[in-house]
Amino acid sequence: MTPEPTVHSYLVEESESPGSRLDLFVARVADLSRNQAATLIANGHVTVDGRREKASYRVENGNQVQVAIPPPPSREVLPEAIQLNVVFEDDDVMAVDKPAGMVVHPAPGHWSGTLVNALKGRGGALAESGGTGREGLVHRLDKDTSGLLLVAKTDRAHRSLGAALAARRIIRRYAVLSWGHVDQDRLTVDRPIARNPRDRKRMAIVSTGRTARTDFVRLARFDAADLLRAHLHTGRTHQIRVHLASIGHPVVGDDTYGGGGARRLVALPPRRQFLHAAWLIFPHPVTGTPVELRSPLPADLTRALAAAAGWAEQPALWDPLDDFGFFRIDP
Repeated sequence: MTPEPTVHSYLVEESESPGSRLDLFVARVADLSRNQAATLIANGHVTVDGRREKASYRVENGNQVQVAIPPPPSREVLPEAIQLNVVFEDDDVMAVDKPAGMVVHPAPGHWSGTLVNALKGRGGALAESGGTGREGLVHRLDKDTSGLLLVAKTDRAHRSLGAALAARRIIRRYAVLSWGHVDQDRLTVDRPIARNPRDRKRMAIVSTGRTARTDFVRLARFDAADLLRAHLHTGRTHQIRVHLASIGHPVVGDDTYGGGGARRLVALPPRRQFLHAAWLIFPHPVTGTPVELRSPLPADLTRALAAAAGWAEQPALWDPLDDFGFFRIDP
């Protein structure tokens, strides 16, 4: 059976720059290149309020733009016997504590060894509405970011969790070590993000990008770095990394956005960044009951945190996130 295209709907709002060309608007909101967007428009995969328009059409406030993205050329995603740390599971949803170094879904250069390969290797149901190769995925984590990630086991659960994510009813908080010292103990970075126009593999702060907001709270200040709690209000690609780099304090160990040189100062392993999805709260997709999950800081990040603090050796039975108040929310 031929896979169906993945359909996304976008409402043109004041924040999305009414008056933009349709191809530029689609490229921005669907995270595509301008050529990819133009091709979709030319092939009739984009409609505005139910009608086809040219790439040069100027979108207007209130337009409903629907984008149908055809599935990629078929490539079978094989199940693989890869151990996963499943921290929550029932008939509808599961949560996985993803290790650093694992790619979430198959893509060029990573057709095996991914989280989706591992999920298929476990057997059992996975939502198919995410598309081939992304079965069950509700959101993503970067390869070198560890922590909690939601997986839907039914299409109903996938729709419910997707709606909750869009409505910001899923709470995602990350532990992050930033290079240098931020200006305030509490700050919000509210800057739009899009593909870097000069390097499509990177994201950047772009005035015409999609709205992106991250709240940061400083939990500890060390000689050369700060331990922060980051709260995502939106889920743009590389959002925390781009936002911190934009204020001059990149994630320690982040080679892409300027923090790679700090890795050796805290003894982080190669290709590891200090970013961990440690706290997840979501409404159960069937019952609506809040589910709260916590992930302890992995051993490599715990050692790095001790090094950042300047300790000769790590305290025994140390729970750094709890001790630094990561899970405490002040009124």
